[in-house]
Amino acid sequence: MFGMRFDKPLLALAVAAAVLVGTAAAPALAQDPKANQNPPKANPEPKANPAPKAKSPHRGSALPKTPAEREKTLSDLYALLATADDEETAKAISDAIERVWLHSGSATIDLLMERSIKAMSDKKVELALKLLDHVVELAPDFTEAWNRRAYVHFTQNDIERALGDLRRTLALDPHHFKALDGLGQILREIGQKKAALKAFKQLLDVHPYWSGAKQAVDELEREVDGQGI
Repeated sequence: MFGMRFDKPLLALAVAAAVLVGTAAAPALAQDPKANQNPPKANPEPKANPAPKAKSPHRGSALPKTPAEREKTLSDLYALLATADDEETAKAISDAIERVWLHSGSATIDLLMERSIKAMSDKKVELALKLLDHVVELAPDFTEAWNRRAYVHFTQNDIERALGDLRRTLALDPHHFKALDGLGQILREIGQKKAALKAFKQLLDVHPYWSGAKQAVDELEREVDGQGI
């Protein structure tokens, strides 16, 4: 579909491994056009934003160094993810994407993000929120800060702000599969089933193997159809 000359699963794993391990292969593969033209129940924690763990970029890694490189890398990885042949391949690609999400290109922003993630891990929610507020002020186009802040708002039962930050995340990156999952789950729980169905369908378009997405679509389609009877 994308004019690849290589075996797609192997290429996808090679690109993802290059980003995750930090080899020099990722930029070459990502830029070769022939290679890859490529919530609220009792107290649930939305699968879209599980308690995050820091994934600090390795120095000298294959992570993109400029906004243009970042956009190109993500575009290539999303194209591979959408056409992944199996769950294992999709997992490798999505792991690579998440690593790129956390890499801002700014040492200051990356440090603030690491500290916010550690604060959440230590259950210091107010500190995490303060740090993320600072990040979005300094770097309003850094998508992952909005996504992480949405999670923090959700843990505080501030659904309105969580939804606002998820929508901001998706305005910056419509392919952000964790934000799509979080949005779908919250919308479903507050009774906006048609909007939730749309979010989960978009999620499946981006990540065909996302756990629970197909089941959510099937259930919501039945529920939405039932409302029209």
